[in-house]
Formats: sequence, C-alpha cells, structure tokens
Amino acid sequence: MKIAQISPLYESVPPRLYGGTERVVAHLSDALVEAGHEVTLFASADARTRARLVPVRDQAIRLDPAPRKSNVAAHLNMLHEVRRHAAEFDVMHFHVDLLHFPMFEDLAGRTLTTLHGRLDIKDLAECYRRWPRYPLVSISNHQRRPLASANWLGTVYHGLPAELLPPVAQPRGGYLAFLGRVSPEKRLDRAIAIARRAGMPLKIAAKVDTADLRYFHDTIEPLLDAPGIEFLGEIDDAGKAGFLGQAAALLFPIDWPEPFGLVMIEAMACATPVIGWHCGSVPEVLDDGLTGRIVDSEDEAVAAVAEVLEYDRARIREVFERRFSAEAMAHDYLDLYRRLLGRGGQDLRKRA
Repeated sequence: MKIAQISPLYESVPPRLYGGTERVVAHLSDALVEAGHEVTLFASADARTRARLVPVRDQAIRLDPAPRKSNVAAHLNMLHEVRRHAAEFDVMHFHVDLLHFPMFEDLAGRTLTTLHGRLDIKDLAECYRRWPRYPLVSISNHQRRPLASANWLGTVYHGLPAELLPPVAQPRGGYLAFLGRVSPEKRLDRAIAIARRAGMPLKIAAKVDTADLRYFHDTIEPLLDAPGIEFLGEIDDAGKAGFLGQAAALLFPIDWPEPFGLVMIEAMACATPVIGWHCGSVPEVLDDGLTGRIVDSEDEAVAAVAEVLEYDRARIREVFERRFSAEAMAHDYLDLYRRLLGRGGQDLRKRA
C-alpha cells in the first residue's frame, strides 16, 4: 500500500525534546515501513524517518531561531505539496486537525484524519458538520464525546517502538516522577503535594511554554524550594528510560479531558506504574490495579504510592507490548486503511 503521512510542522519528526503528535507520526511511519508498505512522510527537513521524506520546511517551527515565522503559511505550503502528489497514494493520513478540509474535499474518500487534541472547543462542531465526508480517527473513545455524531471510522491508541524505552535492569524506585508540560491542566502543583504527603522525592522533567510562563512563575516556582523537589526541565528520549525506569511511579494528576496521554505508555514501556486521575482517556489507557491506579483525590493518590511499589513491573511491560507497541498501532491503522479502500490484506502481526 502507498501511504502518505502528513505531520504538523511545530516539532521535528520525532521531536528532539517535548512533543506528542510528531512523535506518534514518526513511530507510525517507521512501523508501516517495517510492515512492508511504501510510506511518504511530509514533514520538516530535520525529520529522522525510514519513510521517504518530502521536506516542506527547512526545520521544525518551535526550534527555528527566526524571529518572525508563520505557522499558517508553513502548513498551507505543505498542504499544497501534498495536493500536488495526491495521485501517488492509496491513502493520505493527515495529523494536522482539519486544516486540509477545504483543499481535499474531492479526495476525502482516500484520506484518514487522526484528531490529536481536545474537541470541546467552540467552532469545531460546525466545521465537522460542514465537511462530513472526511473519515476521522480518535485516539481514545472519550475524546469523541464532544463530537459524538462526527464521521468516526475508529479509535487507534498511540504506540511506541518496543526497543525505544527498555525497562532498566534493577529499578531503584526511590522517587516519584512527573513528565510532560507545566500548565494548569497538567497539575504539577498537585503532583508536588502528593509527593510531599507520601514522603518521597519528586523529579520533574517538564517543558514550560511561553504561554504558561506566568503560571510557572506565580504558582509552580514557589513550590520548587520544598525539600525533595527537583526540577530538571525538558529531557529527550535518551534520558527518559532512566528517568522513568528508576522511578517508583509516574504521577499523572491531570485536570482536563486528556485525549490520550503519551507519557502514560512511556512509563509503562519502562515497566513503571502510573498513578493517574480519573479524567479523559486515563481509564482506557491504565489497567487499574495492574499497570497503575486510577484515583479521584489526593488522599487516594497518596495511598496508591505505597500500593504500586508492590506491582509486578514485568507485567506492566507485558501490557505495554501487547496494547501500546508501534506494531500494534500500525496494525490497527492498517485495518482502517483497508476498510477505507475496501481491501483485504495480510495481518501485520502474522508477518515473519
């Protein structure tokens, strides 16, 4: 099958530091190549991929030092290039929300659009009613709720290469971990409170966006002086295995309808349990009592810290490999591609 993957241009593919959607696009593209398909990736020129790369910008937008740049212009230029090559592909798989809808309406039957963000936003519903022919993919069933009547073809959970984040041989388990982004909805303040009440150090590997600087300075910085709280800033994939694998647990105390939560499966890949709030996709990703605990309060989270110390970390890794590997993700997307095209085909997991 000839498949185009169209990535956002904000981060490199995969991101050098923090970043979710471009990371998923990278892993999916490589897994589809491994499965024997012809994959073309439309992305910035700094992408690292096994697919054929069509570079549509010299570098990813976020790390571009140019003082003035246009996100809209960059993505419109890319979509124009995809349109020029459209006849070459069986399926065009878009990861840019709905930016492509006006340009590909006559080809909607050969497109798949994965929505990576929250959908409870004003104006979205009207757009999905206006362009109903585009087949959509959710990254969790919960994500769909604000647009339940949209043209959903399926739900595909994110996946990671099994070898990307191997579990460490002898996890020490001497601290709790927080990984991701510092923002009000991610509730780092809540993670700090849980760690202090549990009597364990907390290591924080997190990005601070410009939009969240005031929140960071006003709310989070005063909490970082507490004993046992260590702020590391952003880390790359090379640093995640040790950071997560050595942790007693990952704290995921979110306060918003998280569409997926990639950091949860990154922890599971490292055989580390997750303590997550009962929000958004968390109940779909975590197996409560096996890969972590799903909680509704700080009291429950503090109690869960002692509980997850006794979990069988090898079983956590087994669940990751079965449910959230890049191979599993590619298998599920291939099923949707074939449904889209009305084709049969060999099961990815039966390949030698």
